[in-house]
Order: sequence, then C-alpha cells, then structure tokens
Amino acid sequence: MALAKRLENLGTETAFAVSATAADWASRGNTVYPFHLGDIDLATPANIVEAMTKAIADGKTGYCPGPGIPALREALAADINGLRGTDYTAENVIVQPGGKPVITKFLQAVMDPGDEVLFPNPGFPIYESQIEYLGGVGLPYGYVPTETGFALDFDRIRSLVTPKTKAIIYNDLQNPISAESTDAEREEVARFALENDLWVLSDEAYFETRYSGQSKSITSIDGMKDRTVILYTFSKKFAMTGWRLGAAIAPAQVAKYISTMNTNNESCTTHFVQYGGVAGLTEDQGEVHRILDVLKGRRDAAYDALVAIPGVKLARPESTFYLFPDVTETMQRIGIDDLAAFAEGALHNTGCSFCTRNHFGRPLPGEDRKFIRIAYSGISAERIAEGLGKLKDWVESR
Repeated sequence: MALAKRLENLGTETAFAVSATAADWASRGNTVYPFHLGDIDLATPANIVEAMTKAIADGKTGYCPGPGIPALREALAADINGLRGTDYTAENVIVQPGGKPVITKFLQAVMDPGDEVLFPNPGFPIYESQIEYLGGVGLPYGYVPTETGFALDFDRIRSLVTPKTKAIIYNDLQNPISAESTDAEREEVARFALENDLWVLSDEAYFETRYSGQSKSITSIDGMKDRTVILYTFSKKFAMTGWRLGAAIAPAQVAKYISTMNTNNESCTTHFVQYGGVAGLTEDQGEVHRILDVLKGRRDAAYDALVAIPGVKLARPESTFYLFPDVTETMQRIGIDDLAAFAEGALHNTGCSFCTRNHFGRPLPGEDRKFIRIAYSGISAERIAEGLGKLKDWVESR
C-alpha cells in the first residue's frame, strides 16, 4: 500500500541523529561530552513544579479551552507586553504544546501550496521541513561572518523574493549561530517585510536567554505587530523542555485560526501543565536568574576552551546557549576537509559530540568556511573544560 507522497518532504531535527551516534559510542564504554543537543540538564524551578502538582491534585486533568486557560493567556500577554512594549491581549495568545507547533500552524495559516517562504540557513531544521511538507517552496537565506558574529545577507534575501513569496521566518537570537540583530538590521527586516507585504514568523525562543543587555522584538516596530506571529516557548527560560509548553502570539485574524487548529490537532495543551506556566510568569524569578547564571558560566567556560584551540575563530555571543566556531583553519591543520569526518574524529578521539553547520541546512552558494555548533546547556562547566581540553590536545597532537 502506498503512503502519502508529501512524506518524502518531511525532514527532522538532525541533532537527534547525532544523539543516537553519541549514545552508541557511549554504550561501548566510551566517555562522551554531549555538546550536540540543546536540552537543559538543570531543574525546572520548584514553584512551577509545585503549581503543576497542585493542579493535578485539584483535578485539573481533563479538557480545557483549546486556546489555553484564561489565567495563562492573560499572564503571557502581560509578560510579552512588559518586555516588548506591545499591547497584546489574551485574545492574541494561543497556548501550544511547545514552540514547534507554532511553526506548523503559522505556515498552515498564511501559506498555500506553491507559495514561497524565506527561512534562515543555517537555521532550525524544522522550518524547511514544515515548509516543504506543507507544499510550500523554501527560500533559504544566509548570514555573513563578521568580527562580532554574523549579519544577515540582505543581498541574498532581496534577490530571492518574488511575487509568490508569502512570508519570512526571522529568528533573532538565532539557533544555531547565536546571531542577534542590531537595531538597524531588525528595522531593515521590518522594512523588507512591509515593502513586500510579507507575513513574519518571529521565533523568539531565546528572547530571555541572554547574559547582558536587553532583547528587542520586531513586533515593537511600527506596522509589524499586525503581520507578525511570535513563537514563544517556556522550554529555555524555565528549563521546561520536556513539559511541552509554548504559545503563538498573533494578530487576531491569525489567532482565530490557530485556535481552531488546536481543536483539530490536540484539543488542548495539557491542562495541569498550564498552571505551571502561570506560576513561572507571575511568581518569584529567583530560580530563573540562577539558571541564567549557570548558563553564563558554561558559556564562558566553552568560549575560553574553544578559543584556546589552534585555528578556532569565535565571537562571544550574549544570548542563547550555543557557540558556532569557525574551525576552517583547525581542520586544515589536522588534514581533514570534511565536516562529518571532523565530527567523527572528534568523537572517537576525544569524546566530544557536536553538530556541524551541515546539520542546519544545505550550505549555500559561496560558503567556504567550516563551522560546528557547541551546545552548552546540558553539560557542566567542569566537563566543558575537560572535554574541549581533550579536543585541543587532539588538534595539537596532529
């Protein structure tokens, strides 16, 4: 019996494939330093766990409103407005079982088969997967390396747009490269969207995972709130990756349909989990600050260890929990020119497991540098220094 042809277009999150390889290596008795997956090994704040537990005890285990419980939608609107200077109401907030469903439901709401959608590359693999799975045409745009990180390649972005282009996915504070837009760059994205009448998915998963400064949202720019859907997730800020709690913050005309999609797809996001979200947003933030302090220490440990490796080039980002070092000269030093071979050699000789640039989209024309992604959210500062120290020794020994 034949399966649906669209399944051929369904991609995956490639970091999980690296996890399987690392797990196999560890199962043979080898030490593995897990730099490959952006999970968090820190405990969810206790007040969130207690609120969820109380909700279960209180019988909040049945169905609830498809768009989310009112208390959570109201708390999210207040939180979003307070940090972004916007004026959303609870009606704009549609609770989701995680951040990923926002990608799919945004595309279902604004894209018809054959429509084009711009998306970042390197970028989160699910963007391209869902665009193509739903019958759209993905238009990958890239970044230009700079001394302070990465800048959007606006020449490529402008060259890609056609009358069929319907939307742009914009991931400020970006996974995997940790790029953060300047005010000027963010305003240029807004101007581009307005000039070409594009919908915008603003993936703000790491909006509050930052170590200095203040994040800004494209929705704060005049004219953008009415054409932008924000992807919000509890996973990063509150160390709630496995809880699967997020939200779409959307203009009313889009929010209405995303709410209907909820009813079709899940009925509702898990009832008692939402009470944990309310507690996270409205109660003491002390444990949230502790999580950030730990992640900052890990960021510094990883950065210091990486820049000590011969040939590595890397700027120190102020957000996310990823580093995206240029290892071109490092690979040349040890006589390896293939990223997959470099990653395999690192795993087998040092135990360091990481994703490469190629796990985040096919390289674009003109790319001539080699990059890897180091995720430091699931490994202690001590083990970071130990593992990357072994990577340094291996490179130097070659």
